[in-house]
Amino acid sequence: MSLEHAILVSLLEQPASGYELARRFDRSIGRFWTATHQQIYRVLKRMESDEWITAEEVGQAGLPDKKLWSVTSTGRSALVAWLRAPVQPEAVRHELAVKIRGAAFTDADGRTALVAEVERYRAGHAATLAGYLAGERRDFPDPAALDVRESLQHIVLRGGIAYERMVLAWLDDVLATLRNLNPTPVRKASS
Repeated sequence: MSLEHAILVSLLEQPASGYELARRFDRSIGRFWTATHQQIYRVLKRMESDEWITAEEVGQAGLPDKKLWSVTSTGRSALVAWLRAPVQPEAVRHELAVKIRGAAFTDADGRTALVAEVERYRAGHAATLAGYLAGERRDFPDPAALDVRESLQHIVLRGGIAYERMVLAWLDDVLATLRNLNPTPVRKASS
């Protein structure tokens, strides 16, 4: 997938200015495809020159005009062609997993430091899951009443929720294993 395809999907869901599009990436699209604001603006210019999108100048009271981007028929055709192409499995690079394997080659202090890192990493995933669940309650309060677009957005979000739950369960297993390897010393009662 390319950033262009993520932008096409977002603009087909709703035309937007570059700023609004960047905010969507920060809030929702970023769940599965990240991009900086600078990347988004660069790609918008390229997509415009490729005639995949077009901009309409929209006046704003007391503010400079903004460009409202929308998808052209050429852009929609490019997206449809991409949707029909096969998807290849993604290569996974997971630095924490390598560190966990590497813990076999350190001492108890190194493993204690790794426990702290896994706890920090876990807290980030717990916060992500909490955000996804809050977004689900906010955006999809009645799953039975969703239209096609909303149903597809919801299934992607549910995938993110399932992923975060899986990662948290695995991290809990990692923590239990590391703590088993590095038990807390038992203090002897003084006589």
